[in-house]
This record gives sequence, C-alpha cells and structure tokens, in this order.
Amino acid sequence: MPFIDSKVSVKISESQEKELKTRLGKAIALLPGKSERWLMAGFEDDYHLYFAGDNSAPSAFIDVSVYGSADSASFSKLTAEITKIFGEVLNIAPDRIYVKYSATKDWGWSGSNF
Repeated sequence: MPFIDSKVSVKISESQEKELKTRLGKAIALLPGKSERWLMAGFEDDYHLYFAGDNSAPSAFIDVSVYGSADSASFSKLTAEITKIFGEVLNIAPDRIYVKYSATKDWGWSGSNF
C-alpha cells in the first residue's frame, strides 16, 4: 500500500504523467513486498517551490508513504531511481529533488484497516 505524492514546479503533460506513473510503478518494487498493484500515485504540477530561497530552476518534493517499513538500503535505491525518473522525464536536477519517506503500521482501505 504505497503512495507516492509529488509536487513539482514545472508543468506535466499528459504523456509525461503517464510515463512517471509507469516508471514509478516499476520502481516501487525496489521496496520489499511492494508492487504497482497497490501503488497510488499523485502529481501536482506548477507548484510554487523554493529551494535555498530560489525558484528559478525546476524543483520537486516527492513524499513516499508505505504500509509497514523497509530498510535504509531499499529506501536509498528507491531515492536513486525516483531522482533518475524525475530528472529524465521532467529535467529536474538531482540536487533540486527532495524525497521523504513515511512508514506506518496503520493503513486503511476499503472501509477497514490492514
């Protein structure tokens, strides 16, 4: 039950959104037990982001929430892949991307909790 929520300072075209969704669906498998089957992804474009007080270059904030947890090595692999994806699809430099992880033991779906 992962959720990848992204806020980016650039406009995302429909084809870019589909590519992001597809590539994130594959990347989530870097976390043990996670797959595209349960992935929810959200994209917020044209978001006002300032990095180090500057908004003159494209930036991104990616928030990854997962049910359960994963080890630091898996999160590191996913960070590298997410950075690569947003760099290749939206031309956002790696040093302008933050990736945040949240893990929880409480996750609701279809009217109840796991």
